[in-house]
Amino acid sequence: MLKNLLLTFVVLHGFASFSQELVIATPLALKKNRDVFQTVNNGNKQVTLFVSDKIKVTAIQLNEKMNIVDSISTERPNPKTYTNMIGYNFSNGNTRLFWSSNDFDEMFTQLYDFTNRKVETRQHTLVFKDEKVLQKFSKNEKFYILTVVKKTNTLKFHIFDKDGKYEEKNIDLSNFHFYTSQYAKTTLYGMFGVNLLPFEAPFTLQNINVENPTSLTDAAKKRKCYFNDKQLIITFDTNVAFTQVVIVDLVNFTAEEKIVNKPAIAKAEFDRLNSNSFYFENKLYQMKSASDLIYFTIKDLNDNIIKEYFADDTKPLDFKNSDIYQEGGDFGGGKRVLENTSQFIRKVNNLNSGLTCYSIDKNTLIVFGGVSAVQQSAGQAALGQFGLIGALVSAIAFNPTMESFNSYSNRKVVKVEGLFDKDANHLEGDLQPLAFDKIRTFFDKNNNVSSQTLFKMNSTYYLGYYDNKTSEYTIRKFTD
Repeated sequence: MLKNLLLTFVVLHGFASFSQELVIATPLALKKNRDVFQTVNNGNKQVTLFVSDKIKVTAIQLNEKMNIVDSISTERPNPKTYTNMIGYNFSNGNTRLFWSSNDFDEMFTQLYDFTNRKVETRQHTLVFKDEKVLQKFSKNEKFYILTVVKKTNTLKFHIFDKDGKYEEKNIDLSNFHFYTSQYAKTTLYGMFGVNLLPFEAPFTLQNINVENPTSLTDAAKKRKCYFNDKQLIITFDTNVAFTQVVIVDLVNFTAEEKIVNKPAIAKAEFDRLNSNSFYFENKLYQMKSASDLIYFTIKDLNDNIIKEYFADDTKPLDFKNSDIYQEGGDFGGGKRVLENTSQFIRKVNNLNSGLTCYSIDKNTLIVFGGVSAVQQSAGQAALGQFGLIGALVSAIAFNPTMESFNSYSNRKVVKVEGLFDKDANHLEGDLQPLAFDKIRTFFDKNNNVSSQTLFKMNSTYYLGYYDNKTSEYTIRKFTD
């Protein structure tokens, strides 16, 4: 099979429009029920591209230049039992996939060993008694499943290491202070159980990858987490007055709590207050609004103010670098520019508000705004801008880059962008298009595609997709 793949893949170079480069394009008979996804190993600068259907999984190993190095195929785990591929980890440069049943009790792993040209499999039965699964994390040599124990203050980690060995770690947060939006005392379980539908379901925890631009859809969630090799940062913004931060040490499995207050706003009797935060580079970026004013504050985790900005009907947004845009909504689903600050504040305050941070060189690009819940059925929304991505890819969470790429279709979005230096001072000047902007432009003119995958290696984004017109699987690269 590898020989045939090597013969059929065509390596093409040369820049085209939108600062995009066509890396590879190969003829491929891709069936409707086949899914394409990938893992990225930045340690050895390799990508493993997986092509999966109901019968088998083919792993294609690519080097840093996206040239094929090797290929292995194996039988797909029984789809009646193992419905989802939920994550991965690395072992000596190889990739281990984790498949699970819907309730996560039954696990099946596949280690794609390219050195010995074989696939090693294992089965595991996990016990999630009185637990709610919150999130899954894949990082280098470990794979984590995070749960909260029912009616307690206990976080629980189910961990697989590079050898596939399994262990559990419990963290008791009984000494922490958990309160509802009405300041009633509750538990950690109660914090996750808050129903924020239609925008945010109970017992969900949005995972944020700050290495990629984050969509406002993700950033507007009230329960978020930020994962790296050594820490898991969980933030709660269910209370409008403060952000509660839980810092979990993933080496010693200890935790500490921080309370970071938001600006006080005296509101009229029927006025609505709205607030949220974003954790970035050991600082907390907070936004709080009423119907006629908005605060933007940068603080450290000890509640010390680093910088504060303010706008209202009389003081315009003087910390922005772009027009104020509205997308979707009642005026036909297009895009328009809002003329003044008061429109922005009023609309954001009535939506699910949020802000995002993204590093550009030594500066920080911040997007402020609000987003509505999906304005059509979940089945329709799953199709999105890009056609049917596939049940496997749409159901799993191991491709954070693809998740971060969000066109906001089927939602109303109001947003504005600002650029700040390392000391949180606003910088003047026009903004240059990011890789994500170029990819959106590309899709505006090339929408007859499917089986998309999007990943980042070093500072370059790679977009893979099946071209339905040419029957080729193509990878292009984009840079900021």
